[in-house]
Amino acid sequence: MNKQCTVLLVDDEPQIVEFLQMGFSYEGFHVLVATNGPDALHMITEHQPDIVILDIMLPGFDGLTVTRLARRTHDSAIIMLTAKDEVDDMVEGLDVGADDYVTKPFVFKELMARVRAVLRRHGKVVGDELTFQHISLNRSTRLVSVDSEVIELTPREFDLLELFMMHPNQVLTRDIILSRVWGYDYTGDDNIIEVYVRHLREKLHDMPPRLLQTVRGVGYSLRG
Repeated sequence: MNKQCTVLLVDDEPQIVEFLQMGFSYEGFHVLVATNGPDALHMITEHQPDIVILDIMLPGFDGLTVTRLARRTHDSAIIMLTAKDEVDDMVEGLDVGADDYVTKPFVFKELMARVRAVLRRHGKVVGDELTFQHISLNRSTRLVSVDSEVIELTPREFDLLELFMMHPNQVLTRDIILSRVWGYDYTGDDNIIEVYVRHLREKLHDMPPRLLQTVRGVGYSLRG
C-alpha cells in the first residue's frame, strides 16, 4: 500500500489476536490492539484507525455498542467478526454502521480481501501491484507476469508468491508461511511448502534457484 494504514484489532481471545497481529503486520499495517469494549472505543477516538476488526462478543460492552457509539463521531471502516450462530447480531451490526462481517473460523486471506475492498470504499489507497525485479503480481486481477509474459499459477501458488513479494529480502520461516498461506489451524505435512516452492521456481524460470532462496533450517527468502 502507498501509505501505512492503521488497523485496530478488538478481540479478547489471545490466539485470535496473535494470529491477526502477525497477519496485519506482515501486510504492512500499523497494528493496535484492544481486548474490551471501553478500551476499543477509547482507541478509536484517540488514534482514529483506518479500519477496525471488531469481535461482537467483548467484555465491558459488546461490539454492537462499540460500533453504535463510534459512528456518532468517527468514520473508521469496521469489519465485524461473528460466530456462525450470531446471524441476528451480524445483521444488527450492519444496521448500526459496520461495513462488512466475517464469520469465525476464517482464513486470513479472505479477511484481507474484505479489508482491501472496504478500505477502497472509504477512499484509502491500497496498492494492488507488486513488482520484484522481472516479476509483476496484481493482487486484484491475480495476474502474474515474468518478463511481461503472463504465467499460470494455482491459487495456492499465487498466495505463496504474493507473500514473498510482500516481504522481499526477508527470511520467512516455515511457520509463518504455513499460517499465512495454509491457515493458522493447518495440521498437515509441512513438506507441502517445499513442493509449492519447487513449483514456483519452475514457473518463474528460477532453476537453479537464484531469486527464491532456501535459508537452511529456517525457511525461504525472495532475494535480488
